[in-house]
Amino acid sequence: MPPSFNFPSFRLSFGLVFHFHNHIFSKLFSRKKEKMGEGEQFQLGTVGALSLSVVSSVSIVICNKALMSTLHFIFATTLTSWHLLVTFCSLHVALKMRLFEHKPFDQKAVMGFGILNGISIGLLNLSLGFNSVGFFQMTKLAIIPCTILLEILFLGKKFSKRIQFSLAILLLGVGIATVTDLQLNVLGSFLSLLAVVTTCVAQIMTNTIQKKFKVSSTQLLYQSCPYQSAVLLISGPYLDKLLTNLSVFSFNYTTQVTVVIILSCVLSIVVNFSTFLVIGKTSPVTYQVLGHLKTCLVLAFGYIIVRDPFNWRNILGILVAMVGMVMYSYNCTLESQQKSNESSSQALQVREGADSDPLLSVENGNSVLE
Repeated sequence: MPPSFNFPSFRLSFGLVFHFHNHIFSKLFSRKKEKMGEGEQFQLGTVGALSLSVVSSVSIVICNKALMSTLHFIFATTLTSWHLLVTFCSLHVALKMRLFEHKPFDQKAVMGFGILNGISIGLLNLSLGFNSVGFFQMTKLAIIPCTILLEILFLGKKFSKRIQFSLAILLLGVGIATVTDLQLNVLGSFLSLLAVVTTCVAQIMTNTIQKKFKVSSTQLLYQSCPYQSAVLLISGPYLDKLLTNLSVFSFNYTTQVTVVIILSCVLSIVVNFSTFLVIGKTSPVTYQVLGHLKTCLVLAFGYIIVRDPFNWRNILGILVAMVGMVMYSYNCTLESQQKSNESSSQALQVREGADSDPLLSVENGNSVLE
């Protein structure tokens, strides 16, 4: 008989999270309405996307923790498939209401991307099932360096030493806070390797597809959701049976369980949307950095709200990770401003060259031929 669900505590946790959400957005939109340049609008949209991602992810973690720990619904892969199915249905309704425009593009790319995303989610759940919690946390930490390596090798991207140093501090802090034991086994290590590679490739594809085909995060999510949900709807019950020795079909779905599952599915709509939005507006590496911020917030909320065990390692790790995040944000902003200044100076030089060229002046009607 599962313990009774503490709804007052649950409401308190969500109240704190959404108070944080409202505070952020009131700061964003309480400014005077004034004409903004394209760069300022982009920064405002990026901050909003990052805030939405943090708030929605922390909320769904609190919800799922209540669902799995208190109500003993431990079928993670099946639950994820329901999340994706509900997300697709909600986006389909939004499309019928003309809240966004459907933009078909390369179906092979969409299918491959959707299936890969579904496989990566299943592999992450298998990795957790066949490894210790400490080794699984190390697997998640490995996603950032793997993403950087793949982007350098295949996309020709460059990361400055300042960015690399700040990411190293971030990973060190999260490692101190979350990694406890490191029990290795061959099957678990192989599954973790596959999970890291597929996750990195899927997140890089999220960014590159949006830019290559000029589609929004909503349009990409709408078209890829059916493939993701299909992969997990088919494999989910079998994977959950393998990991838990229990069947999702024979579970006792009480009213409390059903309500929390519905709430989790509703929150997943915002989580899935904000994930694609953040990766499209920033980069896969920035999304992973944001993910580690969420981990620190979940640890903090767990201690404050439900009194989860907390020790000096957790506190030290969170502080070190926060230093790394601040350094990463500062360095990214600094480099972005430098690139913007370089682009502006180059554009100015081109205009000055055009003004000094007599042929261009004649074509522009700025000179009179006699």
